Parts: sequence; structure tokens; C-alpha cells
Amino acid sequence: MQKSSHRTIEACAYDGLIHESLISQADLATALQESLQGSTDLEALLIRKYRIPKAALGRILSAFFDCPYIPHDGRTLANPQLLKNLSKDYLRNHHWVPLKQQDDILDVLIDNPHDLEKGHDIRRSFPGLTIRYAIGLRCDIERFLNDTIGDTDSGSIEDTLGELVHDAYQEQSLDSSSDDIDENDSAIVRLANQIIAEAFKHDASDIHIEPYSDRKETAIRFRVDGTCSTYMRIPATYRRALVSRIKIMSGLDISERRKPQDGKIRFKMSQDREIDLRVATVPTAGNNEDIVMRLLSAREPLPLDAMEFEPATLATLLAIAEKPHGIILCVGPTGSGKTTTLHALLRHLNTDERKIWTAEDPIEITQEGLRQVQVHPKIGFTFASAMRAFLRADPDVIMIGEMRDKETADVAIEASLTGHLVLSTLHTNGAVETVVRLLDLGCDSFNFADAMQGVLAKRLCKRICVSCKDAYHPSAQEYDSLVHGYGEQAWESLGLSYCEDFQLYRGRGCDACKQTGLKGRVALHELLRGSDELRNLIQNRAKTMEMQNLASKEGMITLVQDGILKVLAGLTTYEQVRTVAMR
Repeated sequence: MQKSSHRTIEACAYDGLIHESLISQADLATALQESLQGSTDLEALLIRKYRIPKAALGRILSAFFDCPYIPHDGRTLANPQLLKNLSKDYLRNHHWVPLKQQDDILDVLIDNPHDLEKGHDIRRSFPGLTIRYAIGLRCDIERFLNDTIGDTDSGSIEDTLGELVHDAYQEQSLDSSSDDIDENDSAIVRLANQIIAEAFKHDASDIHIEPYSDRKETAIRFRVDGTCSTYMRIPATYRRALVSRIKIMSGLDISERRKPQDGKIRFKMSQDREIDLRVATVPTAGNNEDIVMRLLSAREPLPLDAMEFEPATLATLLAIAEKPHGIILCVGPTGSGKTTTLHALLRHLNTDERKIWTAEDPIEITQEGLRQVQVHPKIGFTFASAMRAFLRADPDVIMIGEMRDKETADVAIEASLTGHLVLSTLHTNGAVETVVRLLDLGCDSFNFADAMQGVLAKRLCKRICVSCKDAYHPSAQEYDSLVHGYGEQAWESLGLSYCEDFQLYRGRGCDACKQTGLKGRVALHELLRGSDELRNLIQNRAKTMEMQNLASKEGMITLVQDGILKVLAGLTTYEQVRTVAMR
């Protein structure tokens, strides 16, 4: 009976695939017949043999059953307590799993909400609750079960979360704002360690721990490829204990909750692998504290050749880096790769003939041959004071982590005018804006004009997933958008006309990129070179537009233009370029 019922449902549920031209009617009929005769279910056949994307399959089933579709993403976890009295083999054979319970509502992930037998079983297992169904593919339901049940000896984050959930049920009588829960509790210690390990495994750049008031669960979010998403949630009872544990690991004062604190964690991943994390705490509403941890690379510097510079931009950058004195600035928003780029440049300059000093906060990348210094603003050892010390220590090249104020900028300009090459970073939108920003800080326009050798602006743009990249012929409107973004006169020099052979690229979506079509990031660059004409404009405090027009006339490739060149090369999409580089 179940197989016959399932056959009737399948005959209708997948018609949407035909309407969307994802499969022909004949192929769907063949697949249905094959699934009934063999050991492979229809979903698996459609995904593996007929190459139907999982996201499309989930969307079609969601529309048919009028239920939300929940894919397996490694972040949503089923509540282990709900599975305590259920047979795991039964759940695997019948393709459903309870996800979470909120008050008297139970969310259940199931492959077929219309299956009456499964519905009766669910209601018998959870009497008195309102059942709310969500659609899941059978392969994903299996993965949800594996994640939740897991291996009891593996010490997984799911096991720890299950232990916390179990304890939270027992602690429901406690006030969620109490401090009775110990930050040294073994489950809390393991959870803090596992969150960091999971973030590293997912290539996250930042971890956000976000507690809420009342009994709302604490959100753990990861930033991956520039985008934040919720990875997991933990019971509200443990919010203080987790925050205190992170503060202990960072060497911070756990009794101080009223003001922000900064710290650092050196975390041992394995016998021969350590990572550093920069930790910031921020007091938030409800007498809570948020924690943001940035995972620092602590690795060898990349070579400049690996940073995907346009050949003309790289040649110009190397030419100005060989100057014996002057200032080279790398600018962009937080997390755009400024420090990584400066260390790549230092790697090029790092020869036995040069003495190189760096002042950083924190030291993210180390390389032999550099004399690297950690600044400590709290004791008065700032970037400016570090640079003054370097000037008495026979430098050839000086790298300052960031120009945060006029004092640091003035000392850097003075050093560059007295025979030293100075590298530094600044938080600005673009290369030309950097010049205006420093002049607005109060720097002397004549001294800065003489000192400036170049300003390199950076952005990181999402990359097309290499596992599912597809070429396609764009519409005329897409082509016109590229021409307009690049500039019509400049576009003519590329010699690319709209024809049948003109191709762009995009990602179809696959498991490797979690169906987004995007995985990893590619750098966009804009290099402003300090020419004689530009120095005259700086000395006269010319308007931003005048300097921008001169730079373009002298051949500067802008961030948008560099992005479009990478669109044409199949590395990213114009939509992603517009997201990070359009002004």
C-alpha cells in the first residue's frame, strides 16, 4: 500500500520538473519505472542520473506539498532529545526526523507529508503536539540523522549541543540571567573549542556569538566568503558561561561587562597546527555581551603573482616598490586583504640587503627577515611611537599596520621624505579618496605630494564555484551593462563586440558551494600612481573628480574595470562586482 501510494504521489509531485524544462516527460516516466523496479529511490535517480539540482528538486516538492523546503547545510541541527525514544533504523527507513520543538509546535522534516501511515506514527510518538511539516530530500534526512546521532566517541559539536540541550531541560527552573552555570563546565569548554574548530573547517573569517534576553537561544554565526549566516543556536541558559569561557581563553576580565574589551587566543587545532584569533567583546542590550572572533591566518605570506593582479597593475606596483623612499598605501574596508597584500609586497622586498621593520596590531603573518613589533596602545606604545623608534634603528623599509590618526601620518610622511620606504594601510573607499582623506586629516599637502608613490585600493569579490561553473551567452542588456560599467571609450580598447561567440560564466549550484554557485573570493585592485601632474593637483588641493579623471587618463584601471576584466575571465559575475565596487 505504501509503495502504491508513494507511486501516486511521485507521479504528480515531480511534474513541476517537466514544466521548468529540467527533465522530459519520457525521462521522468522512465526514472519512475526504474525506481519501482530497482533498489534506488526516485530522488536519488533524478539527482545522480538525470543531473537535477537538489535545490530545484526541493523547490518543486515544496510547491507541490505546500511546505517549506529545508536542505542539509551542516548548520541546522535536529534536537537530539526529540530522538531519544525513537528507533534510529525506523527513522532511516521511513525518511522523517523531528527537528525542533517550540512550545506545543513540533517541526518535522519528512519526504512525503501526505503519507498517512507516517503521520499516524508521528502523532503517536508526540501526542498532544501540533505537527508542522517541512520537506526534506531523503539523502538530506539521512544526513540530518547522521549529524544528530553521530558517533558517540567522536566528540562532535552535535554531541556537545545534545548534552547542553539535555542539561537545559533540567535547568528550566533557573533564571536564564543567573551566573550559577560554570564557564569551566566540561561541555562549555568543549563547545567553545568545537565552535572555533568548526569555523576553521568552514573557512570562516569571523565568528559572531550573539546572546539575547529572556529565554531566546544564543546565535552562533560564521562569516564565510564575506557573508554571515547562522551556524547553530545554543540554549539561553548557557549564554553567560560561553561568553565567560571565551573571555578566559582571551585573557580578558570576566567580571567586566560594561565596556568593550579586546584580546587574542592562540588555539591549537592539532599537534602541528595552531591558529590565532582576535577577540572583541561588545556590551549589548539586556545586560549581555556579544563576542566577535576573527580567525587570523598566521601563515607564510602569499607571493604577489598569486593575487590575480592585472599584468599592467602588477608591473606598476613592482616599479614603485623598488623606489628607495616614499609612501605606498593599501586601502579598503575591514577584511579586504590589505595586510595580506602588504606582506606579499614585503616578501618581494625582503632581501638580505634591506633592513625591514614592521609595527602591527596584531601580528597576523610572520616571515623570516622582518623585524616585527606588536604595538600596545594601552601602555602608550602606538604606531607613531613605534615608527619613531624604528627611525633610530637603521631601517630601509618600514611597514605600519594602519594610519589611524594625523600623528602617525605625519611621522610616516617625515620618514618617507628622509630616505625610507614606508608601507601602511588606511580604511577608505578608493585610491583617490585616500588622498583627500589624508589632506582632510590635516597632513601638509606639499609634503604628502612629494612622499606619495602609490595608493592600492582593494576589494574581495565572491568567486564563481569551479565545480559547477558554466559558460553562457549573455543578453544584449547584460553586455550593455558591462560596457557602461567599464566606460564606453575604455571598452573599445578591449575589442570585444556583442556576437554569438561572446560568453560569460556563472555557477549552476552544487554541493561544494551549497547551491549558491559561488565559492571563495577573488581580489579586485585599483592602483593610483604618484605622477608629476597628480602631485601638482595634490599640492593645489584639487577636487576628487579632477584627480580621478587624471588617473584614468594616465591609465589607472579602476576597481570596477578590474572586476569586469575578471568577469570576462570567468572568475566572478558582474552582479558580485557591483556589490563590492560600485560607488
